[in-house]
Amino acid sequence: MQAVPHVSHVVQAIQLSVAPVFLLAGIGGLLNVCAARLARVVDRARVVEDRLTRAHGPEHDRLLHEIRTLDRRIGVCNASISLAVVSACLVCMVVTLLFANQLFSNRLDTPIALMFVGAMLSVGIAFALFIVETRLGSSVVRIRAEILSHQEEGQE
Repeated sequence: MQAVPHVSHVVQAIQLSVAPVFLLAGIGGLLNVCAARLARVVDRARVVEDRLTRAHGPEHDRLLHEIRTLDRRIGVCNASISLAVVSACLVCMVVTLLFANQLFSNRLDTPIALMFVGAMLSVGIAFALFIVETRLGSSVVRIRAEILSHQEEGQE
């Protein structure tokens, strides 16, 4: 029969789990930002989609390009959110296994390390996709030359 773990083992497990819990807070922040960006992109796509059905000529082509970019941004946002959630789940498993590791005489070191590496890879790729999404977003938001030239004429 296995003895009940000593309180010091539980305290040590809690101390070990503090860092991953802070990581969870950071991942939650990334999820919050990504979800907000996704909501804004979806709202913009609805507006552009409505305008696209009524546009003709160069304006139609511009809106078509924008809606395609918005569709790509939605996909990238969703992928980033998915990876961040996978990372958060892995971090939760790491915390759980840190406690179990104390109970089972340190036999779970390898799974803990592998899950932590997986969590870091997932969140790293999620951050990379986030920067891709922001670059896609800024590539569409260009002030058209005719607007800039019109503003310059008005200042002279």
